Parts: sequence; C-alpha cells; structure tokens
Amino acid sequence: MDAAFDMFGDAASTMLTLLVFMATATLAFAIMASLRLRGSMKRRAAGIGIDSAASSGGRRSLKGSRVAQRVIDYAQKQYGDADSKDMKVLRKRLVVAGIYDPRAVAYFFLARVGLAIGLALLAIVFLPSDTGSLYWALVGGAGLVGYVGPSFYLDRRIAARKQEHRIGFPDFLDLLVVCADAGLSMEASLDRVGRELCDTYPSLAANIHMTNLEIRAGRPLTDALEHLADRLGFDEARSFATLIAQSEELGSSITEALRIYSDDMRHKRLSLAEEKAYALPAKLSLPMMVCIFPVLFVVILLPVVVRVITGTY
Repeated sequence: MDAAFDMFGDAASTMLTLLVFMATATLAFAIMASLRLRGSMKRRAAGIGIDSAASSGGRRSLKGSRVAQRVIDYAQKQYGDADSKDMKVLRKRLVVAGIYDPRAVAYFFLARVGLAIGLALLAIVFLPSDTGSLYWALVGGAGLVGYVGPSFYLDRRIAARKQEHRIGFPDFLDLLVVCADAGLSMEASLDRVGRELCDTYPSLAANIHMTNLEIRAGRPLTDALEHLADRLGFDEARSFATLIAQSEELGSSITEALRIYSDDMRHKRLSLAEEKAYALPAKLSLPMMVCIFPVLFVVILLPVVVRVITGTY
C-alpha cells in the first residue's frame, strides 16, 4: 500500500512539475507574442503618424515654409537684386568670405534685422526698467550690436580666409612650378595642386577646384584665374592672374615666370615674418609697462618703505 502511494505520489509530483512548466512556457510565449504584436502595432502607428504629419502637420510646416520663402523672396527682391555700389561691394565680400549662395545678400539682411530685434527684445525683458534713460540707451545699444554683428562676423571670416590664402599661396606656386617642370599643362597642374592642398589649405584647395570646374565648363584660363583672384581677395593672387595672362599673350615661358614669381612670393612671406618679429618688442612695451614694471617697483621699493615707516633704517 505504501509502495503504491509512493509510486502515485511520484507520478503526481512529476505531473505537477510538467503542468507548472507548461503553464510557465505558455505564459512566456503569450507575453512574447503580445510584445511582438504591440511592437508591430507601434511601427504601424508610427507610419500612420508620419503620414498624418505629412498630411496635417506637414501642411503647417508647409505654411511656415511658404511664409519664410516669401520673406526671403522679398528680401532678395529688395536687396539681392539691386545693382547699387553698396550691394556689389557686399556681394564681393560674401564671395571672399566663402559664401556662394545666390540669396546670401537676403540672408545677410534678414540676419541683421533678426539679431537687432531679438537682442533689443532680450534687453527689454532682462534689463531692469528702473534705470531711466540708461534703460533705453542699453536697449538701443543691444539692437545696434545685433545690427552690426553679421558685418563683424563677415569681416572676421574674410580676414581668416585671407590669412589662410596668403600663407598657402607660395606653396601653391611652388607646386605649380614642380608640375610645370614635370611637363603638365596649366589645367592639369591646377587639378593636381588642388588635390595636394586639400588637407593643408582646404579653403584655397576649394577655390582651385572651382577654377578647374570653370575651365572644364569652357571658360578661358585667364578669365578663370581672374575669378580665382577675386574669390581669394588679395593682391598677390591678382598679380598671379595677370602674370599668366601676359605670359600667354607674349608667348613667354610660363614655367620660368612661375619660378620667378614663386621666389618673389617666398621672399615676401619671409619679409612679412621679419616685419612682425621686429614689431614685437614695440608691441610688448605697453604690456610690460602696465603689468610688469609696477610689480618690480613694488618688490624693489617695498622693503625701503617698510624700513622708513618702522624707523629701522
């Protein structure tokens, strides 16, 4: 009787274990299936949300883009398409700064107006209003800073790019001389030198690449080099374009002209470096007088002053 009970008891425990395992497995599979179904539903809902955003919310963004486009078109019509002297100077400055967008003039004036209004509003909100006339002076100053800010940024960008171009131009000429000595034409030399200067002088290499594209499009070499000089924005590049044009007109050796002009550019760069080195002592005199000499006077005279005051001299 006990043996039968033990046998049936073992079978019952085994059956209970199997039932618990089957229930756990069923529950796990049910949870996995529900999660998978929920994931697919979320993906479908996301697709529906994208479609609805493209249909409903996209209309709002489309309206906003239309308004922005109208504002840009109006600014382009008022400022970008004008042929006044100031607009021509501004377009030239934008090109020298590396901004080649045809609507860059419109963006420039919109940035001016937006920054002026935005900084003035920030000054109105955050400045204390109990300062009287100084309050409105600060608000006007904030608006003036916002109006002048884009022009100041443009000047800094032009100066940085001109510095890079001026430093890299002698190396550009040296590589042109090497390519010309190797028997390459001027067009092939420009292409090769532009690829070599990509890592060292990226802005100069980009302008050389645009010159290659102009030449491939059918523009004469002299005109393409003149446009390169206009984009680089310094006198040495214009002299280089004039040198190549005169060499082609007179039939002289471009290689020899490039070698002489490259030596001249190298000497000029060395002269500029020496000029900066000679001007350094004069520039350091004022900081030394303001910061160093007073400290030396205090260190030297302080013991004497202490002895005079204490009477121990």
